[in-house]
Amino acid sequence: MRAYKSKMVTPIRLPDREEREANLERAGYNVFNLDSDGVFVDLLTDSGTGTMSESQWAAMLSGDEAYAGSRSFERLQEAVSDVMGFERIIPAHQGRGAENVLYGALVEEGDYVPNNTHFDTTRAHIANNGAKPVDCPREGALDDDRAFAGDLDVEAVRSLADEVGAENIPAVLLTITNNSLAGQPVSVENVRAAREVADELDATFVVDACRFAENAYFVREREAEFEDASVADVAREQLSYADALVMSGKKDGLVNVGGFVAVRDDEAFDDLYAEARERGILYEGFTTYGGMAGRDLEAMAVGLREAVEESYIADRVGQVQRLGDLLADRNVPVQRPTGGHAVYVNAAEFLPDIPDDEFPGQALVCELYREGAVRGVELGSFAFPETDRPELVRLSLPRRTYGADHLDHVAETFEKVAERRDAGEITGLEIVDEPEMAELRHFSAELRPVRERETTTAD
Repeated sequence: MRAYKSKMVTPIRLPDREEREANLERAGYNVFNLDSDGVFVDLLTDSGTGTMSESQWAAMLSGDEAYAGSRSFERLQEAVSDVMGFERIIPAHQGRGAENVLYGALVEEGDYVPNNTHFDTTRAHIANNGAKPVDCPREGALDDDRAFAGDLDVEAVRSLADEVGAENIPAVLLTITNNSLAGQPVSVENVRAAREVADELDATFVVDACRFAENAYFVREREAEFEDASVADVAREQLSYADALVMSGKKDGLVNVGGFVAVRDDEAFDDLYAEARERGILYEGFTTYGGMAGRDLEAMAVGLREAVEESYIADRVGQVQRLGDLLADRNVPVQRPTGGHAVYVNAAEFLPDIPDDEFPGQALVCELYREGAVRGVELGSFAFPETDRPELVRLSLPRRTYGADHLDHVAETFEKVAERRDAGEITGLEIVDEPEMAELRHFSAELRPVRERETTTAD
């Protein structure tokens, strides 16, 4: 049962099939190009799409909009200290702004940056600074029901250092939960191991903490050392090993906009903090607002505290698990156990007749919209070109937003797609236009069904 009740609602509508077909074609078979009014259940992302609490809305009314010295910044700073254990923060307009601030200060041409698995904007910021992002997930991480399939392969990091030189690895990254690897959690044991390998390489240990509360919940549920701990205690413990954090408040900050960089309050990191602070002023705004209004700072300060409340986080993860169960009951190949923010579907297995070079994940995303105006996102070869990623489709649940009937609609939509698949009516896709920066391809590229090329060739 939900741990909250609704106080405000937004009307949504299910467009008819003819409208959905036209919308899909007009969007170039890329659901990022769809208008939100044409989407019935939007599972594109959990970033900034959730519902804020009455306490957050109330806090926004006290926002201090001063350019410098805002008391709202002090409240956010206090919340980060209490919940996450970091005193020094540099606010940004969202997570990718924080990535730009930190990685621009850490990374340079010729560097290599290992991560348990880089997400799209992380890869892009590292590549944009001339470095090479290197994925180091556990081998076969998704092949079985591992409790912590999101872990970093620390031996792979050591092998990378042997290959390229430790001096060329300025940072070791750890993303919790591992969004690109089916949203799977990372154990505290693995966090400690990542800390150890970073020390061996004299590298800065950075945690991407945007889903830190969800990861802490899984740790409490699955790691014996923490079975009697609170989620709040686990959250602080898992972050205590990091030298720096990158945070998108649009996830476990429970807000619609905002993020920050946090740097360890240690003399060894004074230079990093100073350079990141300067970059924050240059790219985001003055240090006490950083691209956010005072009211946004207030909302995030409240949201961070709410994110580690036991009733909230159990409800949050439980809803994701329920959607996973609904799909599994319909023989949809979902990654089990489910993650904390999304259900991941193996599109290559669901659409076995579509080859990888025709983007089965993107084909499935388009069919979900065609059949039910459900918007998900592909996180396979289309989103991550020139990487060895599984053909996954992510269904991200916005926080505190949808109810059981919406999840039922998603499951029923999969049933309709399966009927079209069995009738041989689903085709692959090919790219007809894409941006120069491959790491950002899935945001703006346009595609077309392969059958259109075949028809044109035949004519």
